[in-house]
Amino acid sequence: MITLLAAQAAGDAGIVETIQKTFGLNAPFFIAQVINFFLVIFVLKKFAFGPIQAILEQRRARIAEGEEKLKRIEKQLAESEQTTAAAIAKANEDAVRLINEAKQGAAAFSEQKAQEAISQAQQILAKAEAAAKADRDRLSSELKREFGRLVAATTAQVTGKVLNNDDQKRINDEALAKIEG
Repeated sequence: MITLLAAQAAGDAGIVETIQKTFGLNAPFFIAQVINFFLVIFVLKKFAFGPIQAILEQRRARIAEGEEKLKRIEKQLAESEQTTAAAIAKANEDAVRLINEAKQGAAAFSEQKAQEAISQAQQILAKAEAAAKADRDRLSSELKREFGRLVAATTAQVTGKVLNNDDQKRINDEALAKIEG
């Protein structure tokens, strides 16, 4: 530093010489080093930095493209979820409708079968009543015949007389008239 101050006092021409002596600056070597520096920068820019920047640019482009694809996929996923939710809702509505229709159909079928069962039961009851009436009538006529025969046989034993068909018929009619009346 002191040498610099001394050089400043000696003048401007002496400053260059002082710097050259202090730093060991040699003009031809300095110019060669500056040329070498620019050559190295040129070579690095052309063969190192240029390709590296191109690769970085490609990566940026791929990242941007990937982000775009991700956004599209997210949008498609959201649309797919909405479509799926709508399809599930529609399927649920259809299922509820089908269940209700099945319930209504089952109720109508059950009602129809109940009506058929009631009509069959009524038919069976009517047939049973007709059969019972026929059996009553048959038993009644058999009972009347048997009763008439017993009355005729009893009368014949009591009177000691053999009754003919007209007498048996008259006694049967009288006995039946008393029973029915």
